[in-house]
Amino acid sequence: MHHLTDVEAVGRALDLARSVTAPDDDVPVGAVVLDATGTVIGQAVNEREASGDPTAHAEVLAIRRAASTLDSWRLDGCTIAVTLEPCPMCAGAIGLARIDRVVFGAWNDTYGAAGSAWDLLRDRRLAHRPEVVGGVLEAECGDLVREFFARHRG
Repeated sequence: MHHLTDVEAVGRALDLARSVTAPDDDVPVGAVVLDATGTVIGQAVNEREASGDPTAHAEVLAIRRAASTLDSWRLDGCTIAVTLEPCPMCAGAIGLARIDRVVFGAWNDTYGAAGSAWDLLRDRRLAHRPEVVGGVLEAECGDLVREFFARHRG
């Protein structure tokens, strides 16, 4: 079985993020959860605007779908790949799900919780600290978010 590389995994998340279109006006972020064999078991895009749910970030939705696929809240051995550095809420969800690896594209200096504004994922006080790899396809992922905000603030 072909295991997805980090670039391929973030690429899948990026394809999802690019599928976000108006009129939803959700920030285009995509997330995929891969099991230990590299199979996608959950994926999502941001759906806050579409659903009216403040917790409907791509990571949270992808984690919920992965847990449903496995019929377990424990996602040990899994990797989450996301186009934007997870926020504190998503970092908390990643830790609570026991995800082993976090791979992301663009850094988020404002809300990032994997090394930018905070580093919750690697906080020594936490029992579970996943491996974190940031900056995968960083330019492509960052451009997508920058273009979104340029359109919505202009």
